[in-house]
Amino acid sequence: MIVNATQNGWEIIYHRAHALLAAQLAGQWQRKNAPARLYETLAAISHHDDLEKEWEEDNLTAAGAPMDFMLNPNIDVAKIATLAKNAHYRGRWVALLISKHISRINEPNRGRLVELDKFLDEQLNHQQHLQEELGIAPDQVEAAYAFMQWCDRLSLILCQQELPADERWLEISPGPDGQRYDIMQRRDHLVTVQPWPFEDQQFTVNVEACNLSQVKFDHSQELSQALRKAPINVLEWTFVKS
Repeated sequence: MIVNATQNGWEIIYHRAHALLAAQLAGQWQRKNAPARLYETLAAISHHDDLEKEWEEDNLTAAGAPMDFMLNPNIDVAKIATLAKNAHYRGRWVALLISKHISRINEPNRGRLVELDKFLDEQLNHQQHLQEELGIAPDQVEAAYAFMQWCDRLSLILCQQELPADERWLEISPGPDGQRYDIMQRRDHLVTVQPWPFEDQQFTVNVEACNLSQVKFDHSQELSQALRKAPINVLEWTFVKS
């Protein structure tokens, strides 16, 4: 889960909600420059964090605070493998993109666990097999995954409150065309991206966040109960072409 400190406690955004925001952003992309198999790619984006079940897991720091996903050092190979397996039920293209995402996230950890190394090798072979089965060119696969990664990164920038102050620009990541894209929040709180990659000249996206007034928890079950009862705040961002 994504955890932001507030004046009164914590703002919690579930990973599945972050993935849905990423899909909203993907749906705004200019149609003439959209990657291959756009709607299946949207499905991969919206479901790429389906392995996260914050309400069932241990998500507390040693101090008893809700733990942001960036602070979690654990590698659960069985859990990651389940995500890769379940992606197949949405089709081979979705499975291919999610497998590539799993590789990108976990390759930096290669060498830490024997079972992880074996799994990562399997994923690379799996990706090659799926690509050949689908009969799609490697550059199209890479472009679609770059698009997925771009939407994921932009969603995280918003959810993690990373927009710089004072109208400063922040790089998102290379898009499906290899182009660099930057984001900036204006003083009127509207958001813009350069170069503008979207279909419409203005649109609004949103994500739901839980607001917790309790700062410390004795166990994960207490956190889960608090999250179920927490008030929901809808966070919105309006993008405009500058």
